[in-house]
Amino acid sequence: MIKNRLTWFPACSLKVRAVPLLIASQMAMISTAMISTTTPALAMEGGKLPLTIERMNASPALAGTSPRGLKLSPDGLRVTYLAGRKDNQSFYDLWQMDVKSGESSLLLNADKLATNELSDEEKARRERQRIYGEGIMEYFWADDSQALLIPASGNLYYFSLVDNSVTQLPIGEGFATDARLSPKGHFVSFVRDQNLYVLDLATKKLQAMTTDGGGVIKNAMAEFVAQEEMDRMTGYWWAPDESAIAFTRIDESAVEQVTRNEIYADGIKLTEQRYPAAGKNNVDIALGVVTLKDKAINWVSLREENSKDKSKDIYLPRVDWLPDSKHLSFQWQSRDQHQLDLQLVALDALTKPKTLVKERSDAWVNLNNDLHFLKQQSAFIWASERDGFNHLYLFDLKGKLKTQLTKGEWAVDELEYIDETAGWVYFTGRKDTPIEKQLYRVPLAGGKVERVSKQAGMHNPVFADNQSVYLDYFNSLSQPPQISLHGDEGQQLAWVEQNAVKQGHPLYDYAGLWQIPEFGELKAEDAQVLQTRLFKPVPFDASKKYPVVVRVYGGPHAQLVTNSWSEQDYFTQYLVQQGYVVFQLDNRGSAHRGTQFEQVIYRHLGEAEVNDQKVGVDYLRSLPFVDADNVAIYGHSYGGYMALMSLFKAPDYFKAAISGAPVTDWRLYDTHYTERYLGHPEANEKGYEASSVFPYVKNYQAGLLMYHGMADDNVLFENSTRVYKALQDEGKLFQMIDYPGSKHSMRGEKVRNHLYRSLADFLDRQLKSAK
Repeated sequence: MIKNRLTWFPACSLKVRAVPLLIASQMAMISTAMISTTTPALAMEGGKLPLTIERMNASPALAGTSPRGLKLSPDGLRVTYLAGRKDNQSFYDLWQMDVKSGESSLLLNADKLATNELSDEEKARRERQRIYGEGIMEYFWADDSQALLIPASGNLYYFSLVDNSVTQLPIGEGFATDARLSPKGHFVSFVRDQNLYVLDLATKKLQAMTTDGGGVIKNAMAEFVAQEEMDRMTGYWWAPDESAIAFTRIDESAVEQVTRNEIYADGIKLTEQRYPAAGKNNVDIALGVVTLKDKAINWVSLREENSKDKSKDIYLPRVDWLPDSKHLSFQWQSRDQHQLDLQLVALDALTKPKTLVKERSDAWVNLNNDLHFLKQQSAFIWASERDGFNHLYLFDLKGKLKTQLTKGEWAVDELEYIDETAGWVYFTGRKDTPIEKQLYRVPLAGGKVERVSKQAGMHNPVFADNQSVYLDYFNSLSQPPQISLHGDEGQQLAWVEQNAVKQGHPLYDYAGLWQIPEFGELKAEDAQVLQTRLFKPVPFDASKKYPVVVRVYGGPHAQLVTNSWSEQDYFTQYLVQQGYVVFQLDNRGSAHRGTQFEQVIYRHLGEAEVNDQKVGVDYLRSLPFVDADNVAIYGHSYGGYMALMSLFKAPDYFKAAISGAPVTDWRLYDTHYTERYLGHPEANEKGYEASSVFPYVKNYQAGLLMYHGMADDNVLFENSTRVYKALQDEGKLFQMIDYPGSKHSMRGEKVRNHLYRSLADFLDRQLKSAK
């Protein structure tokens, strides 16, 4: 999925050519609520030290203590989390907080674990997971809350909280990936050399549950598009009673093998990769169940016997056990993604699945992680966009709808927790506003939705396994991430990390210049509402005219215009201190606004999105403090694509553009993402051509900077080199910066310092040089 790669990068806009005054029809699309010309709002009290690019990326992190990997122990007595070190924000140790006393302490220093070079498979998996850093990156609680499993550098460690001992587990030769504890904590499972292994913790006996993995055959592993596009990072699932494991077996032999050049400073690494490009073959996938008692493997039929669709060219995005350990569910998705079926199969009849729910769409069916089978009644909760917005539904185990739990012209983000005893369903959503993520609850039997969270901003709760107590990972534009413990009605019980911006906080010296944006609404050409954010320069003089940087992402499943804290905004804060207006608009096609808003882009990308960004520029031109001749657009990944399309298709709107790691021809991107929005290339040849940047290269005049990681395995470097060649053939002048060894996410302090210094220099030359 392109969007998650981009979460660090701000979409910045570049300069615009001089344009005529807005005509009446354009003015009609602009909201009547004009942005004021008052002094920018400050977010926090503190010093007024100017922000530098080097400080943006240095340690300690500007956001202060920002733990990750939050968990509540199964007994609810401890909060555990990973925290970066003050002298190296990317090196993580394991910390704990005692719930009763509120005291925090270091639980495990990562130096106690051996560190080795990761395998290529684990490096790729972490890239898909967006896990970046060193030290302890993952950990798993034992069911009795007395121990933790910690994977590190391909090894597995068992950390006993009884005596604080750390034991390296005997896993044999090679690297262990996707390791976890079994549901009751008696076993450790992992994947090694493309096979599934189980270690008995009592006897230390190691067993291979599969043996045919190797080459093109991968057992218990998620294929590339499952990891990158379906949010499925694993290929195996434990039965709740530990009697069996369901797993996928993928055969990659039909997937095209490409030789990808990863260019490093000291050489070129040739990587053979089976990459399922749009229109090409996917893996052949099978679902099996292996029993621990005898290691017998039985295979699941993926369609009902009477189904007319026997195609093997399908996706298997989700697998879930029922609480009884006797039934297994899986989600079957057609290749065109117009169909998604929830199937149920009994272990004693694996060849006879039955369909519980069918989802259909003329565009595409979005995936989610909101299926939950109840323990106290024969029913399950399912999320669906069947009424145009993502909502929660209660079905019985025969597939009959019992009740729609949530409804309205707003979207549920995620099912968070179900308290069956008290009869509550907790979920996050956008009921109050699309720019904030709040926690709500609704009676399991149906009824009124109640808001649980209190503060305006973004709430990401982590619930305990067996009680309605949760950790709230909260942030807003004026509050870096903070963590608190809450009860079932939202009442705060304790701070885990208040992270207040006061003297001594890394941000404090800079906080006095930190700016809060002004939110607004505009109208798209079809009258749908577009959300906007505008950051004014500091200091601000209403009598002056300022150049504008338009930050863009613009792609599906993403949203920039929110009341949230984001590292993306550090460069925005730097720019406003350098005298720029920074503007953001979530165009049609972006997330959390319902299917009508999102599916406008179906079969033709880069059309509605660019039109909406033009509406934003029309609005900017109406503001007295905006220099309409100097507007630039900047984005990374899909935002990089948008920057190119906007500059090429609307050169009279944008004077310059920065395009980072862009997709330029959608035939180069993977099947599941690309075909979801454009269909199969053979069925939509014109749509693919119109959605590519190349038909519009001839419109380019000047003012383009492109950058790309030269070892990018997601949006391949070829996407940029093709544009380089096309522009060179046209005799057009442009700039490019390519980073040896960098992947799609452009990690590393030195890389980021150079990148953002280069971007700032480019913007100054393009938008300020004539002044």
